[in-house]
Amino acid sequence: MSKPIHVYQVFISAPAETVWNAITDGDVTVQYFYGTRVESTWEVGSAVTYGYPDGRKAAEGEVISIDVGKRLEITFLPLWDPELTAEGPAREVWTVEDVGGATKLTVETFDIVEGGRIHSDFAGGFPFIVSGLKTLLETGSPLQMKGPDGS
Repeated sequence: MSKPIHVYQVFISAPAETVWNAITDGDVTVQYFYGTRVESTWEVGSAVTYGYPDGRKAAEGEVISIDVGKRLEITFLPLWDPELTAEGPAREVWTVEDVGGATKLTVETFDIVEGGRIHSDFAGGFPFIVSGLKTLLETGSPLQMKGPDGS
């Protein structure tokens, strides 16, 4: 197995089942994953899509492997920018571990070109996504961030 290009890890004050649900339930992802709703049957080989509220696809992929409640491996092809799409799909591994009532979430990304557009977009985007998930589960409210101009 290749080494991950990025590893994002966070401890969340929520049960592992709640964190797993936040990763796989579109009603939750829409609150922290750039407004996108994930959809899949979560079976090996099934499609995974992230969709915008207007019906456009933000990303698509496929379930490579799954250990329900513990580990999810998918491909992820960004569709929001043709340059990103042209680079091909990344592979993501989401691991959820119970650590004494809290949860350790690890997200690893593989199969992307270092220095490419996906590399730079994911380097900035995944910390926001993982932080947003943590904030949502711990506070009940989505992460609120102001732009550089304060708006």
